[in-house]
Amino acid sequence: MIKAFQYKPNGVCSKNIIFTVDENNIIRDLRVIGGCPGNLLGISALVKGQKIDDVIEKLKGIRCGNKVTSCPDQIAIALEKYKDEQILNVK
Repeated sequence: MIKAFQYKPNGVCSKNIIFTVDENNIIRDLRVIGGCPGNLLGISALVKGQKIDDVIEKLKGIRCGNKVTSCPDQIAIALEKYKDEQILNVK
């Protein structure tokens, strides 16, 4: 079963993060609307087929210039929110 999730990032140029995850917590698709197109297409290609926890570990805390966050960091935050919602839905 594949689940879709959408997240509105904060503090970055991108406007929306949309991804799908399968029953094994593998990212099947990731699209970022707005931001630096080439970089985000590259990140999207790299995270497809990866486990959520692995991607969070690699992207969490990356900064963009003087900002306290970045598009990769916001992707990690979106994935964490997805995981939190899945835990809440199980209870």
